[in-house]
Amino acid sequence: MNLADRIQNLRKLKGITQETLADTLGVSRQAVSKWESGQSEPESDKIIGMSEYFGVTTDYILKGTEPVKTDDYTALGSSILYIASTALIAIGLLSAFAGWYEEQTAEVIWGSMIIQVVGAAAYFIGRLLSRTSPSCVIDRLNIIIASFMPLSLIATLIFTGTAAPYPTDIASGVAFAAAYVAVIAVSFLVFKKDRGQP
Repeated sequence: MNLADRIQNLRKLKGITQETLADTLGVSRQAVSKWESGQSEPESDKIIGMSEYFGVTTDYILKGTEPVKTDDYTALGSSILYIASTALIAIGLLSAFAGWYEEQTAEVIWGSMIIQVVGAAAYFIGRLLSRTSPSCVIDRLNIIIASFMPLSLIATLIFTGTAAPYPTDIASGVAFAAAYVAVIAVSFLVFKKDRGQP
């Protein structure tokens, strides 16, 4: 589409005649006709006037360049953050499992929890900035994955005296399982109520 086509297209989209556009810009109808047929090109002040009248940029009129909508990038970024949060929380949990199996040190747990905290921050930022409704599946997955290690740390600390990212004996395993099932049940009830489901 060339300059002449863009002017004609904008005029038709606005639903006005060549005469109306000419009156708006302070030129003759023949001038507008010549612009639309490609016989001549409008002066710069007329291009500026058309951009204001049609609500487009002068770049669009002259070159057909659409402006980049920053809102689209913000929405895309927030969606990526929202979805990636689950991956970060899961990576934190898996790295805790692997690290504890190898070294059994507090540094392994702290390092893994930092990854999970970054994942949780990404989740909340993505959810706050997102214009789409949040996914119940992602919400539940994040709670299920993120609650695993803290509940296990508490259960193993109480029953064995050493905090571990997964249950290490039967007593801590039973306590952890009971707490974990309760957290999952509550999360399902909360998100079901939040969505207005019966």
